[in-house]
Amino acid sequence: MNLAKGYWGSRSKVYTVAKNTVEKGLQYAYRDRKTKKREFRALWIQRINAGARQHGISYSQLIGKLAAKEIGLNRKVLADLAMNNPDAFKAIVDAVK
Repeated sequence: MNLAKGYWGSRSKVYTVAKNTVEKGLQYAYRDRKTKKREFRALWIQRINAGARQHGISYSQLIGKLAAKEIGLNRKVLADLAMNNPDAFKAIVDAVK
């Protein structure tokens, strides 16, 4: 019942309904911890692709050339640079061209 605190109506008052609601919520939490990683990776890829295309290169070409030159920046860092520091991102793109 403590886990159902804050739920609306019978979801927090009736034991059986509260138990079912809490169990379902825990299932969603478990599932979405995995989904969150997937969604963030997709977001990073979209941001990198948008930044790369402004400099005349596609995402796949950029990642391939980064791997070939052994530049070890992950997608999270590249996406942050593309969004918040475009000059540094441009320097990276120029380094692999």
